[in-house]
Amino acid sequence: MALSSEAPIVIKKVKKGGGHGHHGGAWKVAYADFVTAMMAFFLLMWLLNTTSPEQKRGIADYFAPASVSSTTSGSGGILGGTALGQDGSKSAGSMSIIENMDPEVQNPNQGKTQDASTSSLQDSATDALREALQKRESAAFQSAAESLRQALQDMPELAELSKNILIDQTPEGLRIQLVDQEGRSMFNEGSVQPNDRARLLLRAVAKVVNQLPNRVSISGHTTAAVNGSRADGDWPLSAARADASRRVLQAAGVSGDRIYQVSGKANSEPLYPDDPTLPGNRRITIVLLREAPVLPPDHGL
Repeated sequence: MALSSEAPIVIKKVKKGGGHGHHGGAWKVAYADFVTAMMAFFLLMWLLNTTSPEQKRGIADYFAPASVSSTTSGSGGILGGTALGQDGSKSAGSMSIIENMDPEVQNPNQGKTQDASTSSLQDSATDALREALQKRESAAFQSAAESLRQALQDMPELAELSKNILIDQTPEGLRIQLVDQEGRSMFNEGSVQPNDRARLLLRAVAKVVNQLPNRVSISGHTTAAVNGSRADGDWPLSAARADASRRVLQAAGVSGDRIYQVSGKANSEPLYPDDPTLPGNRRITIVLLREAPVLPPDHGL
């Protein structure tokens, strides 16, 4: 009975709060504002670096206050008039008059400046478009050259003639040259008709030419005599060989409308200037001409 009359024992647990609860997440907000400001700053610096001077002037003109009147009368436009001078009544009996003109009349060169800026932007856009088209044309030339080289490797009858063909890009266009080698000529001596190996190469070249729309220039070349002289017969001979090559190309599918020029140059442009008597100077040169890029009719308007 004595035990049951005693008061019950109560155990109280106290949870202690965090000692740094007053900090909260305010620092995160401040840090986010700082990062946002830095991003805006670097974006502004990037925009200033990528815009041209003409674009910067255009932006400045756009944000310039156009409604501020620079006249001393406080009015502009159609209300432009005259105002008394600032010399006052002590001006020896005369007073100057300041004529306030319409703002458009006050700046007669402003329109010319804007036209020049617009023209400059249009020229820049035209140059950029022309450069892009030229790069695309060079890439097409490169692809055609690789296609011809691959054909020379894949076809057994052309593999042995790979040394007789040279392919490169020049300012004039994609140049393909059928070059004589020692013991492997493209024409029999004194003949204007290409032999079998030359016809085989010309047909392979025609397949590449047909891949592109560019115009074609064909020229014939001969070697110089041992003494470096140029025979009179070399001119008609080189021209006749170039024309015979044209006929083979057209028979292989090249449209006659694409033939821009056929010429004979004798030995006036040797491939090896140090020794114009080498057989390699005797060749047929076929050039896919670079075309001036055709811009859209409404470009620059």
